[in-house]
Amino acid sequence: MKVMLLRYTTDAELLCGAAALTSTKSGTPSGFLKKIDSETAKRIIKRVVGYGHASVIEHASFTFSIEGASRAMTHQLVRHRIASFTQQSQRYVTYDTLEKYVTPSSIENNPEARKIYDGTLEKISDAYQKLLNLKIPKEDARFILPNAAKTNIIVTMNARELHHFFNLRCCARAQWEIREAAIEMFKQAKKAAPALFENAGPSCVELGFCPEGKMKPAECNIEEIKKQFRSM
Repeated sequence: MKVMLLRYTTDAELLCGAAALTSTKSGTPSGFLKKIDSETAKRIIKRVVGYGHASVIEHASFTFSIEGASRAMTHQLVRHRIASFTQQSQRYVTYDTLEKYVTPSSIENNPEARKIYDGTLEKISDAYQKLLNLKIPKEDARFILPNAAKTNIIVTMNARELHHFFNLRCCARAQWEIREAAIEMFKQAKKAAPALFENAGPSCVELGFCPEGKMKPAECNIEEIKKQFRSM
């Protein structure tokens, strides 16, 4: 799987800083944007978001390409409704080789499981091709395809929704594939706009405690997780 930040709001931190000033000052948004400098913007964002007024960072958006992910992963991704998605369509793309499927490491590292897995996918691909050869439309033949089928998707979220996404999907309890994508998205978004994502990450990083209760993984050390994400 490959994750790439394709585009993001130019001068995102300045824009969000100007938005924060707009809510409390008598000047105009355009005037604030002309006058505000980077350090002032970062200081204002930190203070205002720290108060819980996260709406000001909704003005910054980030667009990612996620390539070679499984349909199992993107079914989770599109549940984040405050976002825009465009996904590769199985009405047009064929699945005819094992390279078109994602293999979990738990299966890849188990020879017996890998043999069962690959054998099943080969049978599915063979059946899929036979359906196409019988002139069955791709949109109907795709019904036989598994969650392992690879896909490409482009996703756009604003900075506030990304915080929520990172809270849930960077968590150790998240499914491994979407967690890998979320952590890579976090790294790239933070590099592009550090002030907007200074304290972002799984819920324990932002809240200071694990909200999972009894579901908290035994191996989780909140202080270590904080250090990990704040150093990214």
